[in-house]
Amino acid sequence: MNYLTRNKEENLLVARELNQLLADYHIYYQKLRNFHWNVVGENFFELHEKFENMYKDARVKIDELAERILTLQFHPVSRYSRYLKIASISETSPFQTDRDMILVLLEDHKRLLYQMNIVIKKANKVSDEGTVDLIGSYIKDLEKTSWMLNAWTKNKVEQLKADIVLS
Repeated sequence: MNYLTRNKEENLLVARELNQLLADYHIYYQKLRNFHWNVVGENFFELHEKFENMYKDARVKIDELAERILTLQFHPVSRYSRYLKIASISETSPFQTDRDMILVLLEDHKRLLYQMNIVIKKANKVSDEGTVDLIGSYIKDLEKTSWMLNAWTKNKVEQLKADIVLS
């Protein structure tokens, strides 16, 4: 039974992009676990907890993405071998400084946000408001997390661009 108002081809356009995002999120999730387990140094307590919160959030999003694909009446990609082939995010070494870990994650966020924007464009094209709503909230969350991680990388004297701040 087709309980959706779009046809199969329209849903397929969105489901393909959601599967790409699902693959990216799986590699991102495992990278967060990697960093959570392997972070060392003076920022250990802060980052160990932050990475845990981030991987818990990613785990929820992975489930929601898979369920959205199923809602569109397609199967989510579910094999790690396939994720590794199609993901735009790649695995990384656990042997990095805490700062390098953050910089790697910020790069991953760019890739995730890029793919989320592709999903939004495809979903808008076929009037898939459910997907637009879901991914829109992901974009908001990831942009905020990116801002916070980026702020963490700054030294104490760096400021936001003062010339654009209206006081």
